[in-house]
Amino acid sequence: MSETRRKLTTIFCADVQDYTRLMGADEEGTLASLKRCREAMGRLIESHGGRVINTWGDGLIADFPSVVEAVRAAVDTQNELAGFNARRPADGRMLFRIGINLGDVIVEGDDIYGDGVNIAARLQASAAAGGIVISSTVYDQVRNKVAVGFEFLGPLMVKNVDEGVPSYAVKIGDARDETPPAERSGPARPQPQPAVMAAAISEARPAPRGRRLYGVLAVIAAVLICINLLSWQGVFWARFPVLALAVVAALAWNRDQTLFNRKITSLAIVALGIAGINLFTWTGQFWAMWPILGIAAVMGVRWSMRR
Repeated sequence: MSETRRKLTTIFCADVQDYTRLMGADEEGTLASLKRCREAMGRLIESHGGRVINTWGDGLIADFPSVVEAVRAAVDTQNELAGFNARRPADGRMLFRIGINLGDVIVEGDDIYGDGVNIAARLQASAAAGGIVISSTVYDQVRNKVAVGFEFLGPLMVKNVDEGVPSYAVKIGDARDETPPAERSGPARPQPQPAVMAAAISEARPAPRGRRLYGVLAVIAAVLICINLLSWQGVFWARFPVLALAVVAALAWNRDQTLFNRKITSLAIVALGIAGINLFTWTGQFWAMWPILGIAAVMGVRWSMRR
């Protein structure tokens, strides 16, 4: 007797947009990035109660007993990969497409087969780079249970399925997909809003969270200066907390910027902070030169060892 059986499960399919181009440009770097992204994805899948069934090339398939947890795992994956890609050049980002379907599948050993899997794979192929597309069976289960938006994409034609499968794009964040329609399979349709594209937009302008932080720090600095002036006793003590706030603001900016190496820039910010302390406590000796020299040496080593 065959050991095959059937079960109802949530199928999660993912692959990398433009994987062939990435491999052609940098095989070793692309494989290293793929491994890192898969490890992150596998960890998130497991944390949401799912299991990775198989991987092949740039693809991955997993299943979940919970539809809600499958979608949450997909959202968490795209958000985490957005942070990873924000530190990479625009033409070297590894953007995954994810498709999720709830369906009846054939189980044989550790593998699953059937139309439910085929539909998930077709949904994944129709997703934008960095996006998530789900079937209507998934949408019906999660529409009021997951804190994301949805955009109806219409019926999706799938091989061996007579009727089109209604599908929805999961909308994460405020960014909009910029992938040209000619690069996607299937008919033209409204574009989903993947979280990964927020990383590209952040290069052009500060994130709203960053702007709010800068505003708060500026208000605190102004209040401290006012207190110092109103209680003036011949000492401008506010210069030290204001310097600390400036360092915090610079480190916050460095966290979001993509123009320079973040680790090297962090060291440079610390060095400037030390120089500021030296100047504010000037006694005729530039003692900050020694810690700054040490930081410069570390920066030089990091720069020389960069990839």
